Amino acid sequence: MDSKPSPISADIVLLPIVFLMVIWLVYWMDWKDYLQLYQYGVYPRSLKGLRGVIFSPFIHGGLRHLYNNSVALLALLLMLQYFYKGLVWKVLGWGILLSGLGTWLIARESYHIGASGLIYVLVSFMFFKGLLSRYYRLVSLSLLIVVFYGSMVWYMFPDIEDGISWEGHLSGFVTGLILTLFLKTPTYAQRVYKFEWQRPDYNSEEDPFMKCFDEDGNFIIIPKELDDEHWKSNSTNPYRVTLPVVYSTTYTCNSFTK
Repeated sequence: MDSKPSPISADIVLLPIVFLMVIWLVYWMDWKDYLQLYQYGVYPRSLKGLRGVIFSPFIHGGLRHLYNNSVALLALLLMLQYFYKGLVWKVLGWGILLSGLGTWLIARESYHIGASGLIYVLVSFMFFKGLLSRYYRLVSLSLLIVVFYGSMVWYMFPDIEDGISWEGHLSGFVTGLILTLFLKTPTYAQRVYKFEWQRPDYNSEEDPFMKCFDEDGNFIIIPKELDDEHWKSNSTNPYRVTLPVVYSTTYTCNSFTK
């Protein structure tokens, strides 16, 4: 993977557009032919209801429901494609599967449909992954998500609003956190350190340069034996032209690196 996020290209916007086309097409077919596709949603703790784990993100109960989810999905999928391109399919695949199973396990006995659970997966994953990476681009993304989607946290609790699947929201949020812990951070978030002291695991006590200073910040002069016979024999000559320069293959406080 590159050392920085990929530039914006047609490939990045393709997935969000295709995903939105699919859910709008499904809604249009359901509305046109009255297919009652809600029956393919997640129905808790029933074998038949397990099919909703895969199908429910593509099924919506009304235009308002579909529109709200479409706007959020477009923005979040674009962010995921741009900042986590190598993890897109893992986040989507595992996100849909685990959030659906979580809903199936804890939800009320009703059909649960919509892409809201996946939206909570994306929000949770990008928020926590950005903070844990400590890479400034991803941390900025986390803060941006808090600004735009921070209020979503209230909809993970019961009795906040009728007609929503708070269980699906909660399952999606927990799934995003789990994926944060098990999916490896993109390579570019680990190769941006120009200097050793910028790294999170930097230990100043092991830095050879920092060893040249005492605890008060004073430079330490370390005596060094002369290893050249010529300088040993002439070092006490008061009429020598220059001071001896001793080269070493290792870095010390009063030597040059050869």
